[in-house]
Amino acid sequence: MKNIITFGTFDAFHVGHINILERAASYGNKLIVGVSSDELSFNKKKRYPIYCQNDRLKIINSLRFVDEVFVEESLELKLDYIKQYNATVLVMGDDWLGHFDWVKKACDVLYLPRTPSISTTEIIEVVRSMPK
Repeated sequence: MKNIITFGTFDAFHVGHINILERAASYGNKLIVGVSSDELSFNKKKRYPIYCQNDRLKIINSLRFVDEVFVEESLELKLDYIKQYNATVLVMGDDWLGHFDWVKKACDVLYLPRTPSISTTEIIEVVRSMPK
């Protein structure tokens, strides 16, 4: 059985998130998704997510191709999460290319291309710039 694990903030959920999660799921039998905690999201992006972690967990858990969801508390715990969930493949977006190669001793690592022309950051910037 191939357990696939991936991680993300999944804020302002959009089609790019669906695309990468669907592709990740296609590499194995079970897709496990670590959703960044609100604090981890703040540490990574210097802003809190639009949606709280419980809402983001609920959104990701509602997807038919996602089998299990948990809260990711720290980027440094990737190897622990991989072992805990018996993951055989870590899938990340190619914006993280090479960043998690250090876990290759525990599982395969795939970096998938992101959906062009869409990102949470862009969506948030567009919304913020709209006249009130």
